[in-house]
Amino acid sequence: MARTPSTMLELGTKAPDFTLLDPVTNKQVSLSDFEGKPLLVAFICNHCPYVILIKEAFAKFAKEYQEKGLAVVAINANDVANYPEDSPEKMVEDVKEFSYNFPYLFDDLQEVAHQYQAACTPDFFMFDVDHKLYYRGQFDDSRPNTEIPVTGEDMINAANDLLAGKPAPEKQKASLGCNIKWKEGNAPEYA
Repeated sequence: MARTPSTMLELGTKAPDFTLLDPVTNKQVSLSDFEGKPLLVAFICNHCPYVILIKEAFAKFAKEYQEKGLAVVAINANDVANYPEDSPEKMVEDVKEFSYNFPYLFDDLQEVAHQYQAACTPDFFMFDVDHKLYYRGQFDDSRPNTEIPVTGEDMINAANDLLAGKPAPEKQKASLGCNIKWKEGNAPEYA
């Protein structure tokens, strides 16, 4: 696992469009399904220790903040040929185990990850109601093998500010996690 920071896409960037498979429902989910709603796009996977550390807290955050009006979608872009634990079948198991109440989509071609300049898991992109980038960065300061507790503080603060109509937080820390597992020859220049 290579410790990789997020690219910190420029604030105000319009959310790149996507249409991806939800392995749980076997239906396509698109950006347009979230029109008129603030949206959190989370690049996660099943096996990354950084994601495993926050899964329960992230599922709780997503449930609470969807009730407050923030739409949530997660995307797995890892190469499942080399990382079978991230396969769509295993994604379905993860959804059930952690009670995800948001779509967990599979980016088989890795094109959506490229468009978002996603670099690591977890990598978070929070968009306002017009789908302009408001926050990108970490869930909180917790990391595997540290004593720092999982609180979701950074994400909670950003979501509260967004929903209250406040300006984007000035201080935004890059997320840190495992690099996205790119297919051979598919790693982007920014990675």
